[in-house]
Amino acid sequence: MTDTIFALATPPGRGAIAILRLSGPGTDAALTALGAGGLKPRLASLRDLSHDGRPIDQALVLRFPAPNSYTGEACAELHLHGGRAVVEAAAGALVALGLRPADPGEFTRRAFENGRMDLAQAEAVADLIDAETAAQAGQALGQLDGALSQTYAGFRRDLLTALALVEAEIDFPDEEVPDNLARSAGPVLDRLIADLKAALADARRGERVREGYRIVLIGETNAGKSSLFNALVAREAAIVTPIAGTTRDVLDADLIIGGFAVTLSDTAGLRDSADPVEAEGVRRARARAEAADLRLWIRGPGDAEGDAAGFARPSDLLVLTKADLGAGRAVEGFETLSVSTATGQGLSELHDWIAARLAQDLSGADFPAVTRERHRRRLAEALCAAEAGRAALEVAPEMAGDDLRRAADALARVTGAIGVEDILGEVFSTFCIGK
Repeated sequence: MTDTIFALATPPGRGAIAILRLSGPGTDAALTALGAGGLKPRLASLRDLSHDGRPIDQALVLRFPAPNSYTGEACAELHLHGGRAVVEAAAGALVALGLRPADPGEFTRRAFENGRMDLAQAEAVADLIDAETAAQAGQALGQLDGALSQTYAGFRRDLLTALALVEAEIDFPDEEVPDNLARSAGPVLDRLIADLKAALADARRGERVREGYRIVLIGETNAGKSSLFNALVAREAAIVTPIAGTTRDVLDADLIIGGFAVTLSDTAGLRDSADPVEAEGVRRARARAEAADLRLWIRGPGDAEGDAAGFARPSDLLVLTKADLGAGRAVEGFETLSVSTATGQGLSELHDWIAARLAQDLSGADFPAVTRERHRRRLAEALCAAEAGRAALEVAPEMAGDDLRRAADALARVTGAIGVEDILGEVFSTFCIGK
């Protein structure tokens, strides 16, 4: 890259400080032109910035020489006063000096292209910026620190070992290598396949931390879903009336419970209806219930099991509402809590139950191997190819190499680091090949 870019690194608008970041080969020349030349690396210095004889601001300026910078290029930061006029004057001066505004994510893209981080770490930067909960921030920090990359490095090591064994027998048949060497890759691939399956079966833990855990209220009409929804979100978000079928559409609210992001959904009462509007609401309610991570099955006193019973899973929670009006009926096989939105009975216990369930589903001793759907797709591709390679070992070992290379390519698309030279390096470091 030959162009030099800049961007505002703080939110736009009025503020105490505004930071402009610069990156590229023209950074030092731009600083000199603005009156901030001769700066010591990574030491904040106060400078009077100006351009063409017009003062811009008295600012703190930091310089980060390549390659020891965020992007791996020459970088700088201008810590300006946060007025719009000051920022616009500085930006105008930089454009006049030949710099251009950065594209979205371009600083982090340059960091990746210059080897300062891998693809998974680059994604973690965006996740950390968007984090709204402690769990999201913790997961993003772990991924930025390389926890996800280390997981994939383990997959990569097993795959390279298997590839080395296969390639050694195929490419060097006349050398001093053990007989049936390729088939000895079987146990290695078995371990890799088990690890990939475990990663894919992790119940979307990493994705749910990042995107939010989906909780849906389901039940009959007038069961008390909307009243409970309002109580949980602590505001009058849903309309509550005695008229059956008041809720026609799915109503979502974002919450933080126990340090985890939650999307709570109120839905239409599940019943057959000749009203096309209500019928569409019921269809949407059923679809949302199917896709939920957790369903709260809401039943009022005297309610039949109804259609909601068909969507509730044994791992869901049965919530008996309107406890102040009488005891609701429990259902065998379902954990049950009684609440009253009128008196507040049971609401604290319900909140604690949800928090405990979130901790159970979303916490884990190991860092999740999947935090985005992109990772899941690539892991599935790698698993499919690895299984095909494992099967080929028993029939025609020379055919297994192509499958294992496909698996390697799939893994490489997550972190961006695997190639032919790695395979050759493993071969030559493991076996005595040649003279």
